[in-house]
Amino acid sequence: MALWRNHVKASAVRGAVAATLAVVSPGIAWAQASGPSSGFLLQLVLFTIALLLGWLLWRVRRERLQQETSLVAEIREREERLNLALWGSGDEFWDWNIRDNTLYRLGANQLLGQGSREELTTEDWRTQSIHPEDLPRVQKLLQEHIVGHTDVFESEHRIRNARGEWVWVRSRGKVVERDASGSPLRMAGTARDITVIRRAERERRVALEVLRSMSEAVAVIDLDFRFISVNPAFSRITGYSEEEVIGQNSRLLDSSQHSAEFYRRVRDVLERTGHWAGEMWQKRKDGEEFLGWIEMSEVRDAMGLRSHFVAVVNDITDKKRAEQELRYLANYDTLTGLPNRSLLSERLGRAIVRARRQETRVAVLFLDLDRFKDINDSLGHAAGDRLLKAAATRLQATVGASDTVARLGGDEFTVVLEDVESIPAVERMAREILTAFSMPLEVDERHDVNITPSLGISLYPDHALVPTDLLKFSDTAMYQAKAEGRNTYQIYNETMDAESRRRATVLASLRKALDRGEFRLVYQPRMALADGRITGVEALLRWHSAELGEIPPTVFIPLAEESGLILPIGDWVLGEAMQTLKRWRGHGLNEISIGVNVSVLQLLRGNLPEQIRNLIRDLGVPANRIELEVTESMVMQNAEQTTHVLNELRKLGITLAIDDFGTGYSSLVYLKRLPIDTLKIDKEFIGDLTRDPDDEAITATVITMGHSLGLNVIAEGVESEQQLGYLREQGCDEIQGFWLSPPLDSHRCLAFIRSWQPGTVAAIPSPY
Repeated sequence: MALWRNHVKASAVRGAVAATLAVVSPGIAWAQASGPSSGFLLQLVLFTIALLLGWLLWRVRRERLQQETSLVAEIREREERLNLALWGSGDEFWDWNIRDNTLYRLGANQLLGQGSREELTTEDWRTQSIHPEDLPRVQKLLQEHIVGHTDVFESEHRIRNARGEWVWVRSRGKVVERDASGSPLRMAGTARDITVIRRAERERRVALEVLRSMSEAVAVIDLDFRFISVNPAFSRITGYSEEEVIGQNSRLLDSSQHSAEFYRRVRDVLERTGHWAGEMWQKRKDGEEFLGWIEMSEVRDAMGLRSHFVAVVNDITDKKRAEQELRYLANYDTLTGLPNRSLLSERLGRAIVRARRQETRVAVLFLDLDRFKDINDSLGHAAGDRLLKAAATRLQATVGASDTVARLGGDEFTVVLEDVESIPAVERMAREILTAFSMPLEVDERHDVNITPSLGISLYPDHALVPTDLLKFSDTAMYQAKAEGRNTYQIYNETMDAESRRRATVLASLRKALDRGEFRLVYQPRMALADGRITGVEALLRWHSAELGEIPPTVFIPLAEESGLILPIGDWVLGEAMQTLKRWRGHGLNEISIGVNVSVLQLLRGNLPEQIRNLIRDLGVPANRIELEVTESMVMQNAEQTTHVLNELRKLGITLAIDDFGTGYSSLVYLKRLPIDTLKIDKEFIGDLTRDPDDEAITATVITMGHSLGLNVIAEGVESEQQLGYLREQGCDEIQGFWLSPPLDSHRCLAFIRSWQPGTVAAIPSPY
């Protein structure tokens, strides 16, 4: 527009000059024709012309200067407007001179920070400005636009700002000038910082992915409680697809297990406070109801106004069911359904509190089934479990509905009686329980079992003030009832506690006995009835406590088994017995065998075969001169597992014996399968052998049965010629007992064996 105005003005000047010349040209011509007299006039005309031309030139120059000044001001104003626009928007204007490979940037300080370069070469832009990972993609987009594949160049990439940080920009531009051949000469455009937008988009994508991957159902609802959006977990949990619920009211999920008033209160709380959390039953699409843990919170917009609610639903139905099952398992016995020890202690504690407040009594009856283990071993564990369930039912039917019946474990039950009037009233209940158990218990359709209980009784506040002491004292009284012959009851008194304290004292000393070297072995010889030879000995454990003196095996062996001390003690016994066998073989007793008793814990918990294999290797004694003795009840209690261990021992060449045969509930099927070599008849049958026809019959039967199975039969506890004669008549293979010799220490036993002559009777007195 300015160039057009200049052109117009120049034309006007030229017209004015031409007009002036047209006016003065006739005068000049006249003056020239008039001759010399007109010279002055000609000069005047020429002067006038010069003045006029000078004035015109001055005017043209002035107007041109005014026009240039106005154009500079206009350009400056436009540049300021552009700068203001770029400053206000934070954008950058860029101009790329493709021929010179120079990039001009206007507004770089706003986009990239103070100190940013406004002019840089294309090479500097590649190496210093744009992120190396983004450069190939940006160059590709530029090339596609330059060759005409795209109308506009547009790219999002990272560039370095004045602080050396990478920022995301969106750059747009196009070619604005080409040469005659169409080659690009110049390209211009803008760049905008989109770092915040990119970050927000990334956070939105992450949030969306989190929502999609959440196992909890998430629903967005409007202020009228209509669904706006839901995540996939919502559809999985409720059965409703997103299309089915959008626009629907959230009442769609309301369950019949809550009243309409409940849901109204929940929504009122949410509208009033902006938050609600709790358990709520909901209904799936198929009508099934589930328990959900629901948290609902308000969401506010940028103006701080509530815009919608977000609900997070977690299906806790299975979790709640598992918690209830765990709570049941924690408080109830799974076999009988009775309260267990934990719940019993809680109820007993509450009963004591009530009794203290009302000044009444509480009785605790501790009940144990007599010889339950023998029945369990003979009939099997499944039958034993059925017997326990039948006993629990019988016990519940006998006591009052308000009384607590609990199972502590195994065959032990406890009854808590509240509001006890007197001790005779408790004794009447105890007798009723004994009477109830006088009738057989039905185990299954084919078996009815007679089993009796032994009861111990303690009372609050007579004997103790806290639950633990009441249970302990009733347990102590129960053991006293066992000692009195079973199938009876005993009320606790302090003298009973002395026995419990003695057991604790013995156990404390027993824990230190092995380290103190207080154990020793004695050996009782065995004789073959056929030729009178001494065939072997049985190693017997003895304990002389430095604190308590001599403790019988019948006292400390059960304690050792209960406490697990039998494992290290048993290891010591095996090693000591095999050391003795090695020494005796050094004295020429190569035909002597040594028998060692092993406990069920050694069979089940220890690595007995490996232990004996190592002892045989280290001591160099033959395996066939070692005989391990296990009790009948021990084997029958865990027949499958013990049979496996016994087979492993048999592979080593060790002989195996069943000790105390006839005292338990034998299973001939298992007995036939066991890899045993010897049966030892229990001394209970031998003691009355010549006076009790039943014992004679049992002994004769065992001998016959053992021989039919190809087993060696040994009679224990032989003390008289009459017993010896009967056993010889029945074909018993070997005998052991005081008729032959009492247990002797290793030196005296060695002397006895070396001096023994068949047909003689032992003449060595025994201090044992």
